[in-house]
Amino acid sequence: MSQPATKPGAVRIVEVASEDADQRIDNFLMRHLKGVPRSRIYRILRRGEVRVNGRRAGPDYRICAGDKVRIPPVRTAASGAGGPAPVRPGLEAAILYEDHRYLVLNKPSGLAVHGGSGVSHGAIEALRALRPQARFLELAHRLDRETSGCLLVAKRRSALRAVHELLRSGGVEKRYLALVMGDWQGGPRRVDAPLRKNQLRGGERMVRVDPTGKTAQTRFRPLTAYGQATLMEADLGTGRTHQIRVHGAHCGHPIAGDDKYGDEAFNRTMRSLGLRRLFLHAHSLAFTEPDTGREIHVSAPLAPDLRAVLDTLEKARRPAPRPIEARGGS
Repeated sequence: MSQPATKPGAVRIVEVASEDADQRIDNFLMRHLKGVPRSRIYRILRRGEVRVNGRRAGPDYRICAGDKVRIPPVRTAASGAGGPAPVRPGLEAAILYEDHRYLVLNKPSGLAVHGGSGVSHGAIEALRALRPQARFLELAHRLDRETSGCLLVAKRRSALRAVHELLRSGGVEKRYLALVMGDWQGGPRRVDAPLRKNQLRGGERMVRVDPTGKTAQTRFRPLTAYGQATLMEADLGTGRTHQIRVHGAHCGHPIAGDDKYGDEAFNRTMRSLGLRRLFLHAHSLAFTEPDTGREIHVSAPLAPDLRAVLDTLEKARRPAPRPIEARGGS
């Protein structure tokens, strides 16, 4: 049974500190209205209930040091879809790296990176619930909900600005492991195929290769061939939505377990081998801090369920042992 909703408080006027400057106001409000779904944040922005220096502000407005933000009272549920994010068991153990500026989480498959679009809570809300004393925790990039692995979180506004600049300039190396359909031929390959978002199949978001789309580049490198499938490493040159999944399918090698862009028959075969989710894992993340020159390199091991699928494929590709012919007696 859901708990009664908490009563809204009074209007608050929050002055933006220099450390919080240059972020979008929707992200700023998510921190000050903990437990409120992102859809609700957008609603109060559209209605003009949020004011910056006495004026309406859209969700893409970037706040400045000294801005005075009017935050209206918002009713939230004590539990359920609008309630505060729960502390997820095992989340602390999933933190792969942490210093005073950054945190890297080994995000499990099935966990969205943030709430919204029918998901009440995501990884960032769960981290904030785990660290209620943290003044600043923001996603530095995104991963698909079905994708597991390295997720970078900034603990300071200056760190977020620095890593965003690195992402724009290609200074962050992100490598993924993907199990794809078929026997990959020809060694490493770079796929340059522009991508465009569409709304298809009952409003579900889809991404297609389209010459009018945005530039997208993925470098694929085969690691292990299993005959019916190949384990690949994918290195992103750009970070478009569903990029590896769409580029793999475009090459004729869709990713195992991909219900959106994959091959149904191949997915059935992989399910028979124990695969219950998308086989796409962000296995490493590396960059050099521009202000300190410090190198950060983090890797996330494959989860046991994905490793078990590879073990099964490995056993299947080994030739069956031949019986030793009996030798005649003396």
